[in-house]
Amino acid sequence: MLICAGYWMPARCVPSLLGHSAVSWRIGLIDSCGAFPTASAAARFVATAQRVARVECLADPTGHGTRIASIIAADTDDAELVLAQVFTSATPTSAAIIAAAIDWAVSENVQLLHLSLGLAADRPILQAAVARAMARDLLVVAAMPARGGPVFPAAYPGVIRGTGDARCQPGELSALEPGAFGGCPRHGMAEGHRGQGASIGAAEVTRALIGSGGPEPYTSVVKRLTALARYSGPESHREARRAL
Repeated sequence: MLICAGYWMPARCVPSLLGHSAVSWRIGLIDSCGAFPTASAAARFVATAQRVARVECLADPTGHGTRIASIIAADTDDAELVLAQVFTSATPTSAAIIAAAIDWAVSENVQLLHLSLGLAADRPILQAAVARAMARDLLVVAAMPARGGPVFPAAYPGVIRGTGDARCQPGELSALEPGAFGGCPRHGMAEGHRGQGASIGAAEVTRALIGSGGPEPYTSVVKRLTALARYSGPESHREARRAL
């Protein structure tokens, strides 16, 4: 089962932290987005009878990936996006498709992979693709639910986990636990809109990461994000309910 836009929420947040980044980043966005002004490469991945094929992108059918791209790019003028389109409807994608998209993005020399999505069950093919990316010293940011069981790839060791935090305003972060951060779950969403809290919050985490400096090892990036956080520890049950 794909969880691509769950309104999951833990967390905490930072003061409006970032100005415009002068650091150049190349970011692999694994989502529904097929085109974006700062994209330098794009491909759509579909399953065939024998394999996963790479084909021409479609216009973003859900708007989810485009929203995520807009948040990630909000504080930087020169972040290149490499777009891997893995779903083009509300129906779930598959671990094989996501894994193929990750491998392709790695081949495009990205420095960071962003996945505002998650699978409810671990799959060896996905775990292997993430491991290959990390072996190339890539950073990986993935969405996780604030409550409930683990999702993948966020649950893999070394992945930076992001979710929505009702306490955060756009540009703020919370440090929930080592390697897990919260961001504003409402950025760019109409009042009362529900269903994408974790996805949006994870995008805010990547936004903060690329806006606060250049690529560094996982442990250094976790320290950097923790230092930016306005809040520390999980949000209260009352705060989480207010966000819904």
